[in-house]
Amino acid sequence: MNAELDELDRRILAELQRDGTLSVDALSERVHLSRNACWRRMKRLEEEGVITGRVALIDADRVGLGLSVFILVRTSNHDPDWLKRFREAVSSLPEVVGVYRMTGDLDYVLRARVADVKAYDRLYQRLIARIPLSDVSASFVMEEIKETTIVPLEIR
Repeated sequence: MNAELDELDRRILAELQRDGTLSVDALSERVHLSRNACWRRMKRLEEEGVITGRVALIDADRVGLGLSVFILVRTSNHDPDWLKRFREAVSSLPEVVGVYRMTGDLDYVLRARVADVKAYDRLYQRLIARIPLSDVSASFVMEEIKETTIVPLEIR
């Protein structure tokens, strides 16, 4: 279900995406709205599930997880029980930061953050021990040209 967002909602969301630590006072100044009206809109956006959380973004290099890996998965099994086990398996691996079911030649793409190739191999071994897969390959990111968590609210 899509939430009905007006221009003020979009401005609030845009500011919070840039800096989730903004106080209600600072946010209300930036979007030119009274403090109480801004707070009510934020609460509504949270209750409607538009704002799903507020987090700190971490520099992966500085915490020793500088290697970003895309893991390409094919499977010959597509039944509901296997999918349930797959979801549980990938959800239990903290290095896996994104999992996507795909159209086309690949079945799934996983995105992981690890320290190095040896750490990737340990992740790979744990993954294949948890769930049978037909084919697994990996591509290591050489350079992150663009990485963002911002949802483009201006584009429709």
